Amino acid sequence: MNWLTNFVRPKIKALVGGEAKLAAPDNLWVKCPNCEQMLFHRDLEANLQVCSFCNHHLRIGPETRLKLLFDDGEFEKHALSKAVVDPLKFKDRKRYADRLKETQAKQGEGDALWVASGRMGGKPAVAAVFDFNFMGGSMGIAVGEGIVMGARLAVEKRCPFIVFPASGGARMQEGILSLMQMPRTTVAVQDVKEAGLPYIVVLTDPTTGGVTASFAMLGDIAIAEPGAVIGFAGQRVIQDTIREALPDGFQRAEYLLDHGIIDMVVHRHQLRDTLMRIMALLGEGRPLPNLPAVSANANAGVQRLAGAMRVK
Repeated sequence: MNWLTNFVRPKIKALVGGEAKLAAPDNLWVKCPNCEQMLFHRDLEANLQVCSFCNHHLRIGPETRLKLLFDDGEFEKHALSKAVVDPLKFKDRKRYADRLKETQAKQGEGDALWVASGRMGGKPAVAAVFDFNFMGGSMGIAVGEGIVMGARLAVEKRCPFIVFPASGGARMQEGILSLMQMPRTTVAVQDVKEAGLPYIVVLTDPTTGGVTASFAMLGDIAIAEPGAVIGFAGQRVIQDTIREALPDGFQRAEYLLDHGIIDMVVHRHQLRDTLMRIMALLGEGRPLPNLPAVSANANAGVQRLAGAMRVK
């Protein structure tokens, strides 16, 4: 028996290689999609998924978003109503029912929307957050039901309704039934407004299609994260249709702010404080609270709103 081969060598392999070697995580570094710098994952998480080199806002999931939004990261998640699955028996490269099951298993969620309630600065609020990783955040029957449920919950709790869309638009696999969610969500938003409650939309990257053409553009206040793509049809489609070159940054948040489509562009680090300032202004009509300073852009938007309220 060769003890070097049969005993020592397996021990060394167990320490430095072979089956016992711990596999290194494949997501230690993330490449910024804007400047292409490599970002260490812990640094990126600490900076709220914002690139420390170019300030590009990477997409974040609904759970992270809600923890950043509510006091102490605590919130109550409300289950979406059961919706009809594959009502049109749709099939492209695979059956829609199979595609939906695969996505549900991967994401661990029933559909592309989270509805939650909690407190912001001690005040109650209801939020609806899209999950772009769930079939591109597309809006089908279940998502439409979620927006309606969130609006009703806000009316019941007598609190603001805040929506964070991130979507490619209506879900094509549900055809006309997905398009019907556009008027349904519009009516739900109107119920919130008629109750005298704030309806605030925070447009994140990307917000397009039927979502943009319905509840996403109806906010009392329209906020956007820096660099977010916001529009209905894609830039290439528009350019091919009108046969004209479009300006640089077309459909970006900053371009829409300059042209009066949205009210303010707010950095992710300042978003919660800005929302609390707006809630205090719209919800109670009291002077703005002394909160940490926000960007000049966001602060100017809030002050314009305050001036308008004083005029009234």
